[in-house]
Amino acid sequence: MSIFLALALITGQSATPTPQDALPQSAEAIDWDKEFGAEKRVADTVTGELPVDAYVQSEDNVGAKPFQGDALARALGGQAGIKAIVERLVELSKADPRIEAIFQNQDMVRLRRTLFEQICFIANAGCSYTGRDMKAAHKGLGITRADMNALVENLQRAMREQRVPFAAQNRLLAKLAPMERDIQER
Repeated sequence: MSIFLALALITGQSATPTPQDALPQSAEAIDWDKEFGAEKRVADTVTGELPVDAYVQSEDNVGAKPFQGDALARALGGQAGIKAIVERLVELSKADPRIEAIFQNQDMVRLRRTLFEQICFIANAGCSYTGRDMKAAHKGLGITRADMNALVENLQRAMREQRVPFAAQNRLLAKLAPMERDIQER
């Protein structure tokens, strides 16, 4: 016997819902985003990225000065190696239970592109950075020091898997570390 039928028998009520208890026929057709005024963002048909508020594009937004020479770029495997590191970093971070929530409902196309541009620019591997500044890009995400530590661990793992020498990993991390003050919110 179902629990609903048992409760109905105990309380002396009908086990079948009355018309006032039933959901309206059109309940499935309600557009809840429209009902609550939620704006749907539509991806750009060319880039696949979601729109963001206008900002001034500047390489100053990258958060660090690039290395001189191309030694770090070569150690990271050039642009192809950097792209592989970024892809793996995003994959690891999205699957990491410590920080996966930060990546939900984010524009992963833009994230991959701007992370690639950022590391490529800092490593002096021949890229420009077109993303927002670190504070604006991470505003409202509620990132903590523990979140940053998890992300760094994932970046280290991605670089290890690409066989980036330990010294080169440390050089890149030393450039990225000061950005924490603009990214961490709590």
